[in-house]
Amino acid sequence: MLPKKNRTDRKTVEKVFKEGRFVNSANLSFKYMHPTPALPLANGRENSIRISFTAPKTACKRAVGRNLLRRRGYAVLRKLLKNEPHQEPHPTLSWKGEGLIGVFVFGKKSMEFFGKKKNKLYNPILNLENEIKNILNKIN
Repeated sequence: MLPKKNRTDRKTVEKVFKEGRFVNSANLSFKYMHPTPALPLANGRENSIRISFTAPKTACKRAVGRNLLRRRGYAVLRKLLKNEPHQEPHPTLSWKGEGLIGVFVFGKKSMEFFGKKKNKLYNPILNLENEIKNILNKIN
């Protein structure tokens, strides 16, 4: 799981959905916004990143499947953030030198693309990682 300082809370998610901007892809949407004084970042740092994942019931009816999608999303994001203090985040996450607050929302067919088991021909985690990188590159 991603550290709490890098995740958005419920109130922030509601605010992002009301006032944020959209970036869509085939199976994943990203709602994001600039940090404001009313919506501060973690620890008051200017360039910190707070991102969460939501998986609605349209993505998968069973909670087990929705939790799988969220866990995989957080694992990919943790890999991109590199929580070690001596390393910089992945270049796709350096968003104009400012912080980033956002929520990834899985689409209806997300379970087909990101929820299957890994085998020699198919890697759903790699697919999810590429999708997240593409979305984050769109907003840069």
